[in-house]
Amino acid sequence: MSEQVQLRVALAQVDTRVGDIAGNTELVVDWAARAARADAHVVVFPEMTLTGYPAEDLVLRESFARASEHALVDLATTLDEKGLGGTAVVVGYLAHTEGRGPAAVDEPPTADEDRPADANPRHGAPRNAAALLYGGEVVVRYYKRHLPNYGVFDEARYFVPGTELPVVRLHGVDVALTVCEDLWVEGGPCGVAGEAGVDVVLSPNASPYERAKDDARLPMVQRRAAEARASVVYCNQVGGQDELVFDGDSMAVAPDGTLLARAPQFVEHLLTVDLAIDPSSVPERREGRIGPMTVTRHVLSTEPVPAYEPLPAAVAEPLSDCEEVWRALVLGLRDFIGKNGMPSVVLGLSGGIDSALVAALAVDALGPDRVYGVGLPSKWSSEHSLADAEDLAQRTGLHYTVVPIAPMVDAYESSVELSGVAAENLQARVRGTLLMALSNQHGHLLLTTGNKSEVAVGYSTLYGDSAGGFAPIKDVPKTLVWELARWRNAYAAERGETEPIPANSIEKPPSAELAPGQQDSDSLPSYEELDAVVADYVDRDLGMAELLERGHDPEIVARVLRLVDTAEFKRRQSAPGTKISLKAFGRDRRLPITNRWRETLPTVVEGAK
Repeated sequence: MSEQVQLRVALAQVDTRVGDIAGNTELVVDWAARAARADAHVVVFPEMTLTGYPAEDLVLRESFARASEHALVDLATTLDEKGLGGTAVVVGYLAHTEGRGPAAVDEPPTADEDRPADANPRHGAPRNAAALLYGGEVVVRYYKRHLPNYGVFDEARYFVPGTELPVVRLHGVDVALTVCEDLWVEGGPCGVAGEAGVDVVLSPNASPYERAKDDARLPMVQRRAAEARASVVYCNQVGGQDELVFDGDSMAVAPDGTLLARAPQFVEHLLTVDLAIDPSSVPERREGRIGPMTVTRHVLSTEPVPAYEPLPAAVAEPLSDCEEVWRALVLGLRDFIGKNGMPSVVLGLSGGIDSALVAALAVDALGPDRVYGVGLPSKWSSEHSLADAEDLAQRTGLHYTVVPIAPMVDAYESSVELSGVAAENLQARVRGTLLMALSNQHGHLLLTTGNKSEVAVGYSTLYGDSAGGFAPIKDVPKTLVWELARWRNAYAAERGETEPIPANSIEKPPSAELAPGQQDSDSLPSYEELDAVVADYVDRDLGMAELLERGHDPEIVARVLRLVDTAEFKRRQSAPGTKISLKAFGRDRRLPITNRWRETLPTVVEGAK
């Protein structure tokens, strides 16, 4: 057995800004310097670090792609000038290569490619790319092979897939590059790397958070390590971008599946890991065409680094489900406000659980001085609601004022005759108008406080309680709202801190308080039943027959599906909110507003067994 070769790898789990190429470049230089101070031989950054991810239709602008290309070359020079040229830097960026645009695939032509060359009006080929920089040069460029086109991903719309797998020998270690989805595909670039013979796979990622996704990542990376017969270094982005939030959870896994190191979630972090590699474990090192890809080899340095004492491995403890969701929501809100340059937020405080939870999230994200709560009581508002809202404000330290709306509602009703739901919704719209006026006057962003259960069935008033620029709990079912509130209070109590959410807001029956004695249960099934149906119908796309097979009550299913289907026009006008589930309303679930399809109860055939 030959002597082992060492390599210290740093994973720069950073929070980038979409479109801020100059700022993201500075971020790379800063964190590369940190990696160099940690004596790392190579540092890996996330997917499309220079442009931010996802850049969406910015990708289609040639000026943007060219700026990314120029920034990459300038970055290599800057790193060298700052004495960092001896540390290899793997960074994601947007590439622009000659050729046809995203509808083309750089493989042997298929039948659908026999169209005229000018069928795609865009010139050039945008690529989701990663490059290895060293010694002031862009040494190799890797173009992402597998382009996800499901859920929140539209990469087939933007990018051309790559067919080349570059392998770089760095300090006697053969390093291959892949990007994000390439790791999730069995028989993809990792399989090619395993046949070619490599020692390490470095993978920049931008993998959005959803509940329990960290439980799926480790087994996936372990499978790819076995397939590549090499250590896999998975560096994931952290931070919020519109409706998406990225949790980091970067890791390194040995060829046998051993977890070597893992970064904490939802924070920027530099994770270092010392790899001990046995070059003799790779029986053959090949290049040329292997399966669907062409392997190329590039030599930077063959001499191993001098032996050194490895650092202790760092493996972050996993978060509980509620803490994981809480941190995702806090980070998503904080980055939406911070990256858009907004000074503060305002929201209506009703004394109910939803506004209380959003207020607590906002205080955790921004601090109490940047959160403004407004009580807007009508003639139907209960005394305990006002008291609960004031209690919340005192517990959290946010700014709080009260503006009674009864005189304004009376003024409307004296001018036009309204009754029933129209009269109830008027109160909500007066509140929405006042909150938007305060937002305009003081520069606050208005937060809307609707949860996923309400958004699903349209239990909200357009231009009323649905008004706002961001919806922090838009993807949080009502039952989870209660769970999170209880968890946040328990978290505070364990630390000897004030519980932020009044117990009465958690325990009392939910009500919109738009009519005397009104409760949510007057209009909706129990939230336990409602959330179970919404999870199966919305998140899992199950049809009527499958819903009934799962044991849901037929009458409740029919009622809920009717409400969900007819509320699509409301959801299309709703504010963005942080995605935490398998399928969120927004970019994740796209159904036509004008749509005659309805799930119906299956017909029971007489005499059928």
